[in-house]
Amino acid sequence: MVLLWLRVAAVLYAAAGVAVFPAVLGGRERWRKACVHLGGLGFFFHFVSVVEMLALAHRWMPAGTREIESLLGFAVAGLFFLVWWLYDAISLGIFALPATFLLVLIPSLGADRYHFPSPGVRTSWLVAHIVALMLAYAALAFSLLASMLYLLEERRIKTKARPRPGKNPLDWLPPLETLERIAHATLEFGFPCMTIGLVIGVILVQETDLGAKYFLDPKVIASFLSWGFYVLLLLVRRSAGLRGRKAAYVSGAVLVVMMAVWAANLFSRVHRFGPL
Repeated sequence: MVLLWLRVAAVLYAAAGVAVFPAVLGGRERWRKACVHLGGLGFFFHFVSVVEMLALAHRWMPAGTREIESLLGFAVAGLFFLVWWLYDAISLGIFALPATFLLVLIPSLGADRYHFPSPGVRTSWLVAHIVALMLAYAALAFSLLASMLYLLEERRIKTKARPRPGKNPLDWLPPLETLERIAHATLEFGFPCMTIGLVIGVILVQETDLGAKYFLDPKVIASFLSWGFYVLLLLVRRSAGLRGRKAAYVSGAVLVVMMAVWAANLFSRVHRFGPL
C-alpha cells in the first residue's frame, strides 16, 4: 500500500504542478483553488505513505535512497504549504510543486530499478522525450525569430525610413502587436514541451544502471537549471508586464540558455545522442 499511496500523491502533485502555472501566470482564482486542493490532497496521501513506510520498516529514519527522496519531497511540499498558509505566497509553488513531483516520481516507480514492459514501450517513451524537447527548441527559435522581426519593424517605424508605397521590402511584416503575441505564445508553448521532455527523461533513466550519477551529469544539471531560468523569465515577463523590446530580449535570453544546454552534450559522459 505504500507504493499505492505514493503513486496517488505523485499524480495529485503533478495535477497541482500543472494548475499552479495558470494560477500564478494568469492570475486565475479557479486554478489557484484547484492547485491548493490538489496539492493538499497529494500532501495528505504522501503523509500516509511516509508513515506506513516507516512503520512497516520498524524505524523512524530513512535507510535507502528512494526513502530519502520521498521524505525530501515531503519536506519541500510541507514547507511550501506552510509558507502559503502564513504568507499566501502561492507563487513559490511554481518551483516547489514540480520539484516535489520529481522527487516523489522516482520512488513511486518502485523500490528496485524500473523496467518497461517491452523494448517497444521504452522506444516510444524515448521518442516522446526527444520530440518534446525538439518542440521546445523549435518554439524558442520561433519566439526569437518573431522577436527579431519585432525589433526590426519597430526600428523601421521609429526612423520612418519608408520608401515609396508598395516597394518597401518589409511591408509583408505583421503589425508589432501581432509579432509580440507570436513571440509570447511560442515562448509559453515551449515551456510545457520542455517540462514533459524532462519528466520523461527522468523516467527513462530509472531503467539504467546510472542511478544518482545521472543527476550529476553536466547535461542534466544544465537542463534543470535552464528549466528554472525559463520559469523565472516567464514570471518576470508576467509580473513586470514586459512588452515590445524588453520582451524580445527575454525571448532571446531564453534561447541562448537553451543553446548552452544543447552544447552541454559535448561534455556529457552519460547523456549523448545516439541510435535508439
